[in-house]
Amino acid sequence: METWQAVAIGIIPSIGVGLIFWFAMRAVIRADRNERAALAKADAEEAARESAKAAGNSEPTATSGDAGDDAAVEPEERRQEA
Repeated sequence: METWQAVAIGIIPSIGVGLIFWFAMRAVIRADRNERAALAKADAEEAARESAKAAGNSEPTATSGDAGDDAAVEPEERRQEA
């Protein structure tokens, strides 16, 4: 019985650190995926605004609620800020 206890005491910390690392990497990957999706959406909205201007429509298309502050920011500048 003492042998199993020694093995458990040796393995449990490694498993715990492995789980913490897994959760941290999962959070980083999900955050990156969400950021890429948000940038793609912002780029698509900017492209839609530019195509609307090129077509002669002077009014910008409806966007998300925070577009008022970011309307003048180019997509490249938005990427550099992040």
